[in-house]
Amino acid sequence: MSATASMVVLSASEVLPRLTPGAFFSQWSLAPVPLVVTAWAGGLYLLGVTRLHRRGDHWPVGRTVAFLGVGLGAFYVATSSGLAAYDTTLVSVHMVQHMVLSMVAPLFLALGAPVTLALRTLPSSPRRWLLALLHSRLAKVLSFPPLTFGLYVLSPWALYFSGWYRASLEHVWVHEAMHLHLLVVGALFFWPLMGVDPVPGRVSYPFRVALTVGTLPFHAFLGITIMGQTTLLGGDWYPRLHAGPMGAWLPDPFTDQNLAGGILWASGDLIGLSFFVVLFAQWVRQSMAEARREDRRLDLQEAREARAARDAQAPRDTDREAQEQPAARE
Repeated sequence: MSATASMVVLSASEVLPRLTPGAFFSQWSLAPVPLVVTAWAGGLYLLGVTRLHRRGDHWPVGRTVAFLGVGLGAFYVATSSGLAAYDTTLVSVHMVQHMVLSMVAPLFLALGAPVTLALRTLPSSPRRWLLALLHSRLAKVLSFPPLTFGLYVLSPWALYFSGWYRASLEHVWVHEAMHLHLLVVGALFFWPLMGVDPVPGRVSYPFRVALTVGTLPFHAFLGITIMGQTTLLGGDWYPRLHAGPMGAWLPDPFTDQNLAGGILWASGDLIGLSFFVVLFAQWVRQSMAEARREDRRLDLQEAREARAARDAQAPRDTDREAQEQPAARE
């Protein structure tokens, strides 16, 4: 079975035309697993939004666009478009796919707040099951920030500097498992940091910012390490493709690997810094909201104290008037 899968992946790579911008669309495929996952996730999300609207509740359009248009859209593009077609042919294309699955898709799926939507629209029994899952020990362990941070920054090292990456090139099921792993690990790390859904593992904004900043040197160091490698990722996989029918247009494997390291370095820093800006803006907005709440609390407390003082003063004024009236009559 594994040998057959290997031949399928290799033969698919051998027949690919030259990589051009048009190949992004012309090499699109209806891969069954991404199609089913995207259709089910998108359909259930739309069903929840429809139920909210039918009962007159509001759901932000931005969340729907984030989840369906960008989050699920990025996942489907990464696994079914030309990125997926060339991800075993060029390591640079694979690296773009890697960053989309591990950073872009999880971030925008989290912004869509699907857990909040489910809690607001599910029937009572499924809602209790979801709440039980969110409060379970397993959920708390899987969302423990130091654990998710470690998984997020160490998984790429395990992928590229072990036999896992070569196995993902040779075996279809390992290849699909790698896609799922990148998405799940990215979701476990970014979902609590985004703080939109009531999931375990949420921490204060200073800690969120620190965790986000902490990923930047790991991406940079991994990218630089890949660029400086004297051996090829995947062993002789890419040289064999370069020596085959696609050799006329394929770049030198070391040149392509150097580009892949640069993509990992630059895109990791760019997306990480963008997320840092979003977190910092949320932190400032929350601080301003807390300051407004504190001002209202102090104003209310001051009004209550003033009212209490007036209430306490009223009987004394009444007594004084009562004492002054007989004196005036005399």
